[in-house]
Amino acid sequence: MSTSTGDSPTGGSVPADLRAAAADFTWLLNRFATETAGVVDAIAVSSDGLLIAVSQLREHADSERLAAIVSGITSLAAGASGNYGLGGLNKVIIDLEGGHVLVSAIGSGAVLGVVTDKEAKLGNIAYEMTLFANRAGAALSPQLVLELKNTVGAASAR
Repeated sequence: MSTSTGDSPTGGSVPADLRAAAADFTWLLNRFATETAGVVDAIAVSSDGLLIAVSQLREHADSERLAAIVSGITSLAAGASGNYGLGGLNKVIIDLEGGHVLVSAIGSGAVLGVVTDKEAKLGNIAYEMTLFANRAGAALSPQLVLELKNTVGAASAR
């Protein structure tokens, strides 16, 4: 049985194991972002387009903008899938003059959004994204997604 420690931004008490799972998820995202060569920014976005985790590489406002971009890309991919019967999202890679934007499904409808520099090795990035999805995505539950949203929201209010 878990014990409750601390209050959530919505006014309720949050079980300690849920708080620990949220901290672990955020730690894994930061580890991915800081230890994967070529990564400029990384975020996790819920199925409704809200931030659930941000890397410490950029300002929070940058993460909010990236969340909107990632949400739009995810929506476009879903439209293409629906129109052509292509199945669920695996990865979207956008190759730009100065770098890349990658979006990958990580579980429970959530996605990982990554911005890289031009020199990034996309095979390595995609591999590390898959490892992240396998590690972090397996733990995603509706309760954890809600706690992550609350945690990111509380951090941005500071």
